[in-house]
Amino acid sequence: MHTDPIRKVVIVGGGTAGWMAAAALSEFFKGLLEIELVESDAIGIVGVGEATIPQIRLFTGLLNMNEAEVLKRTQGTFKLGIQFRDWRRPGDVYMHAFGAIGMKLGSLDFHHYWLKARASGQADSLWKYSLNETAALAGRFAYLDRIPDTHMRGLAYAFHFDASLFAAFLREYSEKRGVRRSEGRVVDVALDGDSGFIESVLLESGRRVEGELFIDCTGFRGLLIEDALKTGYEDWSHWLPCDRAVAVPCERSGPLTPYTKASALENGWQWRIPLQHRVGNGHVYSSAYLADDEATSILLNNLEGEVLGEPRLLRFKTGRRRKFWNRNCVALGLASGFLEPLESTSIHLIQTGVSRLLEYFPRRGFDAVDRDEFNRRCAWEFERIRDFLILHYHANERTDSAFWIDRREMEVPEELQRRMDLFKANGRVRRDFDELFTEEAWLQVMVGQGLEPAAWHPLADRVDEAQMGRFLTSIQTIINSTVKKLPEHGAFIANNCAAE
Repeated sequence: MHTDPIRKVVIVGGGTAGWMAAAALSEFFKGLLEIELVESDAIGIVGVGEATIPQIRLFTGLLNMNEAEVLKRTQGTFKLGIQFRDWRRPGDVYMHAFGAIGMKLGSLDFHHYWLKARASGQADSLWKYSLNETAALAGRFAYLDRIPDTHMRGLAYAFHFDASLFAAFLREYSEKRGVRRSEGRVVDVALDGDSGFIESVLLESGRRVEGELFIDCTGFRGLLIEDALKTGYEDWSHWLPCDRAVAVPCERSGPLTPYTKASALENGWQWRIPLQHRVGNGHVYSSAYLADDEATSILLNNLEGEVLGEPRLLRFKTGRRRKFWNRNCVALGLASGFLEPLESTSIHLIQTGVSRLLEYFPRRGFDAVDRDEFNRRCAWEFERIRDFLILHYHANERTDSAFWIDRREMEVPEELQRRMDLFKANGRVRRDFDELFTEEAWLQVMVGQGLEPAAWHPLADRVDEAQMGRFLTSIQTIINSTVKKLPEHGAFIANNCAAE
């Protein structure tokens, strides 16, 4: 067994995935690794992963990036949640707001008291007890870790940014730390005849790039993980049948809103992501229900401002590679699998893939047990996110198209069904210790999509109606008074992180 350390890492493909990997490895392995990234300017990047979730701040923080500088360089804005319009049925609106909903009373989660109070007519909408949603709809934002003089958490936030500009920012960061970028298209991949490991990639120029560990960031194609290593793909399109997206930017009109918008349409949904210089838009749909030209027409008719580019059509298949790490190749980003951007998880999955690679970074021996654990954890995370996305589609009451009726009538994964049943019985929200989405996230989507618990935790019965009324009123009062003191979102950006 080789116990010698790896000295050369080759990243094939740039974009967000390639340069996130390069940035992290160059920071954590300073002086220990030679890192070469191969990409071709002739091959465009997908570049539509413009909305993130709060975990992105862990990535920028660990790499000692200045948050304001990141936003300036990427035309970024702040994101307090995702608003879902018409998902349960036309006319319904709710938000998956980041951060806390209400606050615990004793050891019991807030929503059990809310369920009890709602049954007696005391409670307002669940989101009236969310600081994040209240601030988002008011168009306000500031850095606020906790609400002063209370036990309540402050604003949890993520970013909207231009993905191409973020990749460029990461490239500059990486090259300052010694990463070598090589321009060129890969035309061949050489494998060792005995081990099947990748030995090198051949560029169109004739140059051969050798390495010990290869990272595949070549997008949907999976040039290394699939074309060369024949890893295989697990298809989830029977649960998530959307296989197309058409994307286009437009001019922004109105105030700079601090949230993403996801609006359900007849055969899919449309995203709206506000940046400082434009709005990102896209229509996600299933080609089994809608033609490409019709989908493009629907998107263009729904834009709020003048179109700023040509619509781009993306084709994909929801699912994942059967192995994320095969032999001496690790797949990141779209090369590892695809989950539609409904909950802004694309960049997060790159981030956790990079994080796990750092955790299980191999020696030249490439211990199988490390690869197996890496693959197990990546697969588990993909499956839990998959189930969360299916919930949005399955728990609907729409009758306006076969697309939505089919989603409601389909069988869902066993684990998701168990979670829904648990919630509908007594309002219990199950979350395993390191899965991505919090109890508050599951709660908001289940309530927003119309799942109704029959009861609540018995401990909520300790609080009588008078106490309950005071408790709920005090939370709303604190939230409303806090939001009134926050600056307008656009003004905060202008004063702190406006793009040049």
